[in-house]
Amino acid sequence: MRYKIFVSSVQKELKEERRAIKDFILNDTLLSEYFDVFLFEDAPAKSKSAEIAYLEEVGKSDIYIGILDTKYGSDAKDKISPTEAEFREAKRLHKTILIYIKDKNSANDKNREQGVLRLIKEIRDSKSGFSYKRFSNTVEVTRLVYASLIEFLKEKGIVGRGAFDKRICENATFADIDEEKVRWFLMTAKAARKYPLKQDIPVEAVLTHLNLIRGGKLTNAAILLFGKTPHHSFIQAEVKCLQFSGTEVKKPFVNYQVYNGNLFEQIDKAFAFVLGAIKFPVIQKAGSTRFHRPYEIPEFAIQEAIVNAVTYRNYNNTSGVQVMVFVDRVEVWNSGSLPPELTVEDLKKPHTSFPANPFLANTLYLADYAQRAGSGTIEMIEQCKAHHTPEPEFILIRNIEFRTILPRDIFTPDVLNKIGLNERQLKAVKYVKENGQISNHLYQEINNTTKRTASRDLTALVSLGVFMKTGVTGKGTLYVLRGHKGDKGDI
Repeated sequence: MRYKIFVSSVQKELKEERRAIKDFILNDTLLSEYFDVFLFEDAPAKSKSAEIAYLEEVGKSDIYIGILDTKYGSDAKDKISPTEAEFREAKRLHKTILIYIKDKNSANDKNREQGVLRLIKEIRDSKSGFSYKRFSNTVEVTRLVYASLIEFLKEKGIVGRGAFDKRICENATFADIDEEKVRWFLMTAKAARKYPLKQDIPVEAVLTHLNLIRGGKLTNAAILLFGKTPHHSFIQAEVKCLQFSGTEVKKPFVNYQVYNGNLFEQIDKAFAFVLGAIKFPVIQKAGSTRFHRPYEIPEFAIQEAIVNAVTYRNYNNTSGVQVMVFVDRVEVWNSGSLPPELTVEDLKKPHTSFPANPFLANTLYLADYAQRAGSGTIEMIEQCKAHHTPEPEFILIRNIEFRTILPRDIFTPDVLNKIGLNERQLKAVKYVKENGQISNHLYQEINNTTKRTASRDLTALVSLGVFMKTGVTGKGTLYVLRGHKGDKGDI
């Protein structure tokens, strides 16, 4: 069965939020299977009045989502706004009503129009029984809507099997479990976390102790962590690793690998892939041996990014984890969102852990692969600071994909924008990141400019601390990216 959602707000306000909610629902693998969304801006023209048409759409809907901001929507005396009329109709027909109020600070409610204040007062009344949440931005409201719709599906009995890792893995047997990996886990967990189980305890007892068995059957987590071939059961359980020769996604790849063993193997191999890639010598000084690019990434930050992607990803989605190594950064992508309780900014300060797959997270913690108190992202930031490397960047894309970006040098796009480089200089920095060095002649060539302009631009790049000169003076002068480990430069 598909349920219909009616999204209501003042037409002149919250257009971005309305569109974001619809796009998010229709692009989410789970929600798109069960929900359709009606927005008044998408409705075709009709002969009857818009107000009557919209009330009819409310009647056809199962869920009413109302979004309130500052405007009421009607200036006519003694006439209620279309938004309130739609709300009243949903209430009269006993629809599921979800209300979202923009601005988390209730002290600012005084800035709203009187009609909005009246609605908020009614909605906040504990006797009304309405579900309402406050939000600050588009990303937050889509996360709140997601959480509410999941609860709706649970109440309908459609979603009620718990987290993905807790579900029973159909047709899996104990013959699918790699006993050697279980023994390795016991040894590792004992050394790292003083895990109490003895080395020779039966495999079934170990998995039971880890809550990886339900009703005598193996869970998804048991197969993902200790299965001999978990990819046979979960084709999406893999990590794709790609290395590029430049700063953009572009073929041919320098290296491309897909790892689909158990999760420990996926993490280990992806981690080794990145370490191997970032330690390639990519800069060459004239007349000397090659040396590594400065400001390489702390190993903890790399592993934590990969572990988080594997642990927190949405296994209901068919896309796997993707690790991409560029000459100036490493990016780790995974499907899934942050839990409703957290924002991207919360990751940069002490926070509680809300793992999407708690049984995976617990076992990875015991094996010393993961943190368990929301401290992993903070430790990533601290280690990058100590390493004189830019902080990791955490990005949530449309609330369905999470990315961690780890810069390999200090000259990130944000830094270069703050410095105020012109387009020619930005192109030169990109060239040096990809090729290791540049000359005045090459600068002229790639920018189609004069020697005088090239000299002026390059002198400015040196003076700004972006480039440093190497080689002999004159035609032998080359420019390389500045920033040896420990050299904080002028930035």
